[in-house]
Amino acid sequence: MLVVDDVVLFPFKSLLMVFREIYNAAVQEQEQEATRIRQELSELYLSLETGAIDEATFDDRERELLDRLDALEAQEDEDNTEADDSWDDDDDDDDEDVGPYVYLPYSETEAEAEAEERSS
Repeated sequence: MLVVDDVVLFPFKSLLMVFREIYNAAVQEQEQEATRIRQELSELYLSLETGAIDEATFDDRERELLDRLDALEAQEDEDNTEADDSWDDDDDDDDEDVGPYVYLPYSETEAEAEAEERSS
């Protein structure tokens, strides 16, 4: 039966593996983009210090690069927040709607004792 399960589930597992690889490639590309933008900023500062570009050109280019970097970091933070909250139902404000706590017995003898108490 185990071999049959593996054969039946193989296409789904393969598809899942492909999606994981695509996701990993996208995450890696985002990280490389941030690194590339930081490198461009370093080169831009060096160009300003050596006098290769003027102050106005530096300000325009720096603003553009910093905006792109902020957008990438915001997206990364949003993705991390979504990943952290994905296990939660996002019903934090519904805590008062939760009913009374129910005690669940952890052994058969305790369950039998509780059943006897209820019947008496």
